[in-house]
Amino acid sequence: MINNVILRAKTALRRLKSKKGQTLVEYALILAFISVVAISVLIALGNNVKSVFTTISSQLQYAQSN
Repeated sequence: MINNVILRAKTALRRLKSKKGQTLVEYALILAFISVVAISVLIALGNNVKSVFTTISSQLQYAQSN
């Protein structure tokens, strides 16, 4: 039992020292930054995109009725 705990602790320490974890964190931070930027852009442009689709929809309805 104690040997199992010690083995797991050693494994955890090796993982903490590994550079793979650091790279994973860096990729996660980059992904989070890109997500925040994309959401901000979509919020900023949301009304413009909505008005374009509303115009297209109304033009299609107008063309269909004629």
